[in-house]
Amino acid sequence: METITQKLIIYAVPILFGLTFHEYAHGLMADRLGDPTPREMGRLTLNPLVHLDLVGTLVFFITQAFGWAKPISINTDNLKSPRRYMMWIALAGPLANFLLALLCALFYHLLNFMVISSNAFNYSWLFVSFQQMLTAGVVVNISLGLINLIPIPPLDGGRILAGILPERASIYLEKIDSYGAIILIILVLSNSLNFVLIPVLTTFTGFLL
Repeated sequence: METITQKLIIYAVPILFGLTFHEYAHGLMADRLGDPTPREMGRLTLNPLVHLDLVGTLVFFITQAFGWAKPISINTDNLKSPRRYMMWIALAGPLANFLLALLCALFYHLLNFMVISSNAFNYSWLFVSFQQMLTAGVVVNISLGLINLIPIPPLDGGRILAGILPERASIYLEKIDSYGAIILIILVLSNSLNFVLIPVLTTFTGFLL
């Protein structure tokens, strides 16, 4: 049975890289679409220390499903089509997490194949540790992607929905931006999200692993 310390070690790297890669993807997409703000602020890097928010990271370690990093600053004045481009910038984060989950799954199966084909029983403990970390990487990144696709601002899903809706409807959606965090906390604490997210998470994790 895993101790709390062992579980923290196994989840540490996936959580750090999941949050970092998510914010990096936002910044990279913004930069490609014409806004140099993330680059000017030094956010186009995979250095976790640049992106991580201490409280958000600790929350993710505790919940293993919900957390946050320092948000990327975007200057919409630099975007030719702010509503449409912000939709793509928002979508980049969850897509990056899903891609990272897929890569973790591929490496998981590669390690499994190496153990079976080489009969590397003397090193099985090392492979098991890596596989546990890669499994955590799949779970963490799918969770991050799914949570952020919830259509509530300021989550990415809210930004995506605002870009899809007619402009008048998106204005009303943006008005709940300041209440979005409170709504999300209520959903998390009441376990309301589990009815939807856990079945989807289980399905995708089972498919990849």
